[in-house]
Amino acid sequence: MNRDLTNAIRYVMDEWIPPVIRDSRWFMYPFFWIAYRGRNISEVMDFKSRVYSFTPEDYDRFYNNLNTISRNRITDINKPSLEFILDKIDPSATSLIDVGSGNGYLLRTIRQRHPNLQLTAFDIKDKDDSPEYNYVKGNIEQMPFPDKSFDIVTCSHTVEHLIKLELCMKELVRIARKQIFIVTPCQRYYYYTLDEHVNFFPFKEKLTSSIPLKNHECHKLNGDWAYLGKID
Repeated sequence: MNRDLTNAIRYVMDEWIPPVIRDSRWFMYPFFWIAYRGRNISEVMDFKSRVYSFTPEDYDRFYNNLNTISRNRITDINKPSLEFILDKIDPSATSLIDVGSGNGYLLRTIRQRHPNLQLTAFDIKDKDDSPEYNYVKGNIEQMPFPDKSFDIVTCSHTVEHLIKLELCMKELVRIARKQIFIVTPCQRYYYYTLDEHVNFFPFKEKLTSSIPLKNHECHKLNGDWAYLGKID
């Protein structure tokens, strides 16, 4: 199921269905059962209540053991957001890190358009052995890189999952020299949402105010926010 279709389904559910129904456990249970393949439904439905007590080890274990239909998607990023990144990459840049790199789709696509960039993937999941980029496993809250390590930082469909959002945003800015790209859903808050989201950005100022950069642009592209921040 591609990103545009899932965004359309989410829009109908979140905007057209009365909240008293949309955010009820009985209504959402079948969607969770399908999305999580019938496994640990009560656990994932109460993810928002449980995740704040997770240790770093719990967080690591939870995401590495996930088995959902969303993992079957080639990518979470929609085409307009992808083109936004590819077109806006600073031509003088020589290095780029994708934070929350997942299966590496974004990095492989960037490689095709910008073959001279030195690429790094960073994620909490277990090791990625792709020969197309260097892989580092870790937690965004404390990334093992010196200040201004990379010309460009990309972070697609990741910030909606972060417990310590302010801290993580500062980390993204800290390791960047030139540009930061962030893509995240334009989504209103409900307790029962799929894909383990804990942060919600129904309007762009909610996103832009969380990133400590004055020089930026942010656009709504097919249901997702595409943000570019420039380091002064």
